Amino acid sequence: MWTLLDYGEVISLPQPAEATAAMAALAGHEPEVFHERYWRHRDPYDRGQAPHAYWSNVLGRSLGADDSLVARLTEADVASWSHLDPAVLREIEESAGGHRRLALLSNAPEPLAAAIDAAPWAAAFSHRFYSCRLALAKPDTAIFEKVLRELGAEPAEVTFLDDRAVNVDAAAALGINAVLFRR
Repeated sequence: MWTLLDYGEVISLPQPAEATAAMAALAGHEPEVFHERYWRHRDPYDRGQAPHAYWSNVLGRSLGADDSLVARLTEADVASWSHLDPAVLREIEESAGGHRRLALLSNAPEPLAAAIDAAPWAAAFSHRFYSCRLALAKPDTAIFEKVLRELGAEPAEVTFLDDRAVNVDAAAALGINAVLFRR
């Protein structure tokens, strides 16, 4: 049996409002405008788009790969997703200690994926799957099929926790025991 966890708003807490406001200020946008543009352009970034292309779309102007604003926004974005839920971390630790098989599946851009991989707690996961490295994103069923193949598991052998109903529904449609995560 496998437990497959999402990262954003499952392992991590929601982005703090002050963190997104700080990114909006860096971008030179009002927080509401920034928030809308941040999410409108997120899917390609989560699927592997380069940071400078993503931030160019969010800001509505061309930025180079070596632009210091790209680096500052990327760093702030990763930091905004790095506030972890202590209760979930305890559950991960207990599960790993109990020899439960853990895997991670996250829609995440490469900078966030790299930060997660470098975190000490990530070692509890024998497999970590990121949309940026698979060029697939939840709720696309192809990402769940790829994960099942990599795990060598049948759908009924996997319990998946995610905070988004659309992702849970997509996994459940394949026969995965999918659970909507709520704090």
